[in-house]
Amino acid sequence: MTIRHIVCWKLSAVTPRKKAADAAGIVAGLEALVGVVPEILALTVGPDVAGDENWDVALIADFDDLEALDRYQKHPEHKKAGAFIRTVVSDRLAVDLQVA
Repeated sequence: MTIRHIVCWKLSAVTPRKKAADAAGIVAGLEALVGVVPEILALTVGPDVAGDENWDVALIADFDDLEALDRYQKHPEHKKAGAFIRTVVSDRLAVDLQVA
């Protein structure tokens, strides 16, 4: 059973320039986990391109199972990325679903 981990963030920044910089920091930090955290099967992360009331940044990552997702979340490099993310976001939503 593959687990798809989906996370969206609202950024705290108000100006477009700061939002873009913070989004780029999130993207860089999470993309750097590929090849470092062995549990990651696939990872896509990026800023919203449509605007309006959308969330600012989204992550979609696949894992073999819930145990692999748990190891990813506890990995020291993931914790470092998360520490930065928490400094630049105002809200977060997440869902983990089973995919075929």
